[in-house]
Amino acid sequence: MRMLINTADTVVADALRGMAAAHPELDVDVENRLVVRRDAREGGRVGLVSGGGSGHEPLHGGFVGYGMLSAACPGEVFTSPVPDQMLRAAGAVDSGQGVLFVVKNYTGDVLNFQMAAELAEDDGLRVEQVLVNDDVAVTDSLYTAGRRGTGGTLFVEKIAGAAAEEGAPLDRVAAIARQVNESSRSFGVALSACTTPAKGSPTFDLPDGELELGIGIHGEPGRERRAMMTSREIAEFAVGAVLEDLAQSGPADAPVLALVNGMGATPLLELYGFHAEVARVLEARGVPVARSLVGNYVTSLDMAGCSVTLCRADDELLRLWDAPVQTAALRWGR
Repeated sequence: MRMLINTADTVVADALRGMAAAHPELDVDVENRLVVRRDAREGGRVGLVSGGGSGHEPLHGGFVGYGMLSAACPGEVFTSPVPDQMLRAAGAVDSGQGVLFVVKNYTGDVLNFQMAAELAEDDGLRVEQVLVNDDVAVTDSLYTAGRRGTGGTLFVEKIAGAAAEEGAPLDRVAAIARQVNESSRSFGVALSACTTPAKGSPTFDLPDGELELGIGIHGEPGRERRAMMTSREIAEFAVGAVLEDLAQSGPADAPVLALVNGMGATPLLELYGFHAEVARVLEARGVPVARSLVGNYVTSLDMAGCSVTLCRADDELLRLWDAPVQTAALRWGR
């Protein structure tokens, strides 16, 4: 294996130790697998907790901080965190205003967060849950019943986090998070497979000269395989799939937040070139882009490829998107 690691068994712990060294503003509990905002209980805010398997960085630990998540629970690579982590996180961030769990729609995450919510409520904590299921590529997959949660997770965590930072009550923060999820759609494309540290070889076979349309963030199969396409052709296909599904959520000419997200191994040179094609398609279809974000945010280890996420955003969602944020991976306005 050509990986910058010590051993497959320690890769998550080593990464958490590195995060702790790089970001002293965070409380990183390596043993219990928690990343917590140091001032999480101050100010009487609703707590936001999310998590999932490692390998998707900076999701979720990179989004802990001012204006976003209060805590994140990293599991092993591509493996859900356990209820004990989520319960600890809820206790660590609860200021008496309740806690919102942001859960990507993968079976292990859903079951474990549900169990943690029940345990937290037994302990007297108020907990709401929001399920993120923005992927339009496939319904039901290797990891999922229903649609997968992918790039829309970033929009949910940022916008709901801003609402919590402003002091909105738990039911309002949860309602905003659900609105963002319902207004978001994503589509991903893989140009290569990813390699997990434990396996040491590609997780699926993608022959040279082919790509997978509609891939999931764990390497789950998409809609179809095709011969390699140009950036322009991929943008037409991906944006078309997103807009077709997004038509159910509002006017076709409503402004959108646009995320072009790298899957881990695609350089920014290519991602910005792809974003130019995405912007071209949206302009041609009469869809105004209110805000854009380009980079690696919801990744799949070393997979080459990208995803497109669009979120129909009214004035309130745009205001919350623009609100200050300061995390390891996302920061502006502060």
